[in-house]
Amino acid sequence: MASQTPRKRRGAGRVTLTAVAERAGVSAISVSRYFNQPAQLSDDLRERIGAAVEELGYVPNQVAGGLASARGRVVGMVVPNISGPIFADTIQAFSDTLAAHGYQLLLASSYFSEDKEESAVRAFLGWNPAALVLTSHFHSAATEKLIAGADMPVVEVWDYQPERAPIQVGFSHYQVGVDAVRHLHGKGYRRITFVQNSAPGDFSALDRRDGYADTLRELGGEPWMFVPTESAPFEAGRQAMEALMARGAQRPEAIIFANDNLAAGGLLAGQRAGLKIPEDCAVLGFGDYPFAPMLLPSLSTIKPPAREIGEIAALRVLQSIGVVPLEGAVERLNLLSCRVLERESA
Repeated sequence: MASQTPRKRRGAGRVTLTAVAERAGVSAISVSRYFNQPAQLSDDLRERIGAAVEELGYVPNQVAGGLASARGRVVGMVVPNISGPIFADTIQAFSDTLAAHGYQLLLASSYFSEDKEESAVRAFLGWNPAALVLTSHFHSAATEKLIAGADMPVVEVWDYQPERAPIQVGFSHYQVGVDAVRHLHGKGYRRITFVQNSAPGDFSALDRRDGYADTLRELGGEPWMFVPTESAPFEAGRQAMEALMARGAQRPEAIIFANDNLAAGGLLAGQRAGLKIPEDCAVLGFGDYPFAPMLLPSLSTIKPPAREIGEIAALRVLQSIGVVPLEGAVERLNLLSCRVLERESA
């Protein structure tokens, strides 16, 4: 009967933290700090420990570390849409900044659903994350209760609500609507329409709509909002353009779309109908999606500080949990600004 090679027990021969400490000639506490609080070590200690870690191939046991500290080395983030380009830079910058300090990102998509966001928050809290990051401030009552009781930093991004308790890293969507109208009005357009997002639950777009409406009234205009029924963004933009152009003498001189996908659908539909853009109707989007400058005419839009939001949010998390040193007090409020990118369509 052929002999069988004994199966190696999982974990047998695993390089230990103590072995790393001995190789580097430091204490086990110093090795632990190398992974958890590197800023507390001198450059010389970090180099010695890092060399020992690489030489021995040491991988920290994150499960054991999480049990001991009641905190994992992950940060949970919920965004409305993973597949869309608008949040991509924020997610990447956030993940890169965390990874540079040994933390990883857990990501979930709510697709503008408060119920899905609540489920994601509950799941993340079960992992004992180091922090929780949510998009905007529109949450269910249950989610509000969960984050109020969370014993960890909570950050709200892509919005700015200074009266709220979570750390704020974002901008005013209302101000985006104000800036859009002032840009178009300054170029001589008077009949300006706002096209809402066809995705239900995009309340931030409604804040931009409110900024549009209030500002247009202040300038003597009459707001007109169009709500598409088509669910696909390009189709919703096409539907909006066709319906608005059918208004005859009352058709708009300029259209503000809730995002660049809608704006692209409207722009292309206008071209198919024989319209000259911006001469017959100007088009302004929001988001500065990668295709925006490639359209013909190129799409004028409002660019959010997506990458900056991700970097600052990660820094606020790392400061709050003591991974990087504080530069004074942690700044809970971080108001950033968007900017109008004037291209060919408006």
